[in-house]
Amino acid sequence: MSEHTIKAFDAELQELQRMVAEMGGLAEKLIADSVDALARRDTALAQQVMLADASIDALQREIEEKAILTIARRQPMAVDLRDIVGALRVSNDLERIGDLAKNIAKRVVALGVEVRFPTVMRGVEHMAELVLAALKQVLDAYMRRDLDEALAVWKGDEAIDAVNNSLFRELLTYMMEDPRNITFCTHLLFCTKNIERMGDHATNIAETVHYMVEGRPLVDERPKGDTTSLTTVPFPG
Repeated sequence: MSEHTIKAFDAELQELQRMVAEMGGLAEKLIADSVDALARRDTALAQQVMLADASIDALQREIEEKAILTIARRQPMAVDLRDIVGALRVSNDLERIGDLAKNIAKRVVALGVEVRFPTVMRGVEHMAELVLAALKQVLDAYMRRDLDEALAVWKGDEAIDAVNNSLFRELLTYMMEDPRNITFCTHLLFCTKNIERMGDHATNIAETVHYMVEGRPLVDERPKGDTTSLTTVPFPG
């Protein structure tokens, strides 16, 4: 390739990375805002989260279109191709995180303004903090191609699962103690599961970083501690 073509190609790759970084920033904000709306029963903020999800969706489409066009135009090989594929994978995970934040926002509207179980809410906020920290760390790892930082996120997912398991047991106890709690607690169970799934998408991004750096998938079994299953809830009756 000529020097001009190489510079143009480099600019295209850098633009893809910039768009992924922008998308990551939006995803982080949606996580924080959705959980804040849940904790404070702020339906106005929840509505903003639902509307803001469209911005992440639009960016994901732009990244996909630009990546496909770059592959068709440049026919990249090796590291360059992995960079483009990596941008596609990461943007897909960030789009899903946006959807999960939107799901939480919908639950806020359904829950209304009544505040119950403050210890549960503190646990939910703590789990969201862990997820946000993991997402920030793995996005930094993606930008710097830092394999060690990515693997640290990949190995740390069990901490998020542990909080989720604890919240599941606590909410289940409230549901079994008083059937009037079932609807409220079910909404919270879905919210905690959405946050736990956000953590899974952070570990997906860590695996993508490994692929980009090493040129091969991460074949080790992912550490998982999630033992919750709504299909085995032992409701009395």
